[in-house]
Amino acid sequence: ERRERERKLSKEMAEKATRELEKMELQEKADVKYKEWLKKKRAEEAEKKKKEKEKEREREAELQKKKERSEKIFQEWLQNARNKPRPVLNGYCFPHGKSAGLYSYYTFVLS
Repeated sequence: ERRERERKLSKEMAEKATRELEKMELQEKADVKYKEWLKKKRAEEAEKKKKEKEKEREREAELQKKKERSEKIFQEWLQNARNKPRPVLNGYCFPHGKSAGLYSYYTFVLS
């Protein structure tokens, strides 16, 4: 009986040790997979941030280009506006020689 009990006990201890070993191996595999997944996820996030920065740089460059173009067009317009002849200004209330609603003695005389 005593030997039988000792055999059972040693058999149970061996099985328990085997289960613990398998459990540790599974835990190690899970840790390795988790580390690989985490590494991959961080690489994806870094790539995503890199792409976002690149898009932001492109957007800023485009805005700068647009601003320069509009400034150039404005300067050209300003140069052309200086060279254009100005319209002849007529007297007060007499645009283009016609009365603009002010009726008095002078209106009839001048029209």
